Amino acid sequence: MTIDPQQTVYYRRCRFQTRLPVDRLFTPAHYWLAEVESGLWHIGLTKFATRMLGDLVEHDFNAAVGDSVEAGEPIGWIEGFKAISDIYCSANGVFAGGNPELADDLTLVERDLYHRGWLYGVRGNPGEGILDVNGYISLLDRTIDRMLRLQRQA
Repeated sequence: MTIDPQQTVYYRRCRFQTRLPVDRLFTPAHYWLAEVESGLWHIGLTKFATRMLGDLVEHDFNAAVGDSVEAGEPIGWIEGFKAISDIYCSANGVFAGGNPELADDLTLVERDLYHRGWLYGVRGNPGEGILDVNGYISLLDRTIDRMLRLQRQA
């Protein structure tokens, strides 16, 4: 996929670097949201989240298509080599299902994270506390600074 430099912010701090599309919204829990059609949101993990999980192994959803969902509730789980984590909903509405492409290739979550690597969809609206790209950059700065302080104290 071609990356438009006018629509991307390149971020680097310490040993972490990523690119952040300016047309995405972000959550403090390191998910991204993209409205793919009116009221339908695709939601995925940011590079920071996938780095914390390590290489992804498998995932599943507890929510079924058509279930009412609320931002902040666990709707599934994802396993990486470093950790297993709940998948939390980032929107309020109706669960539209998981990304069917991930059944054959979970590495899309890491390789094409802002496009084909979305985790699930929701028909509705983003939850509270959603950040634009600049807000997410501020969050990353604070998170990485906190990790570095804890590392120095250890």
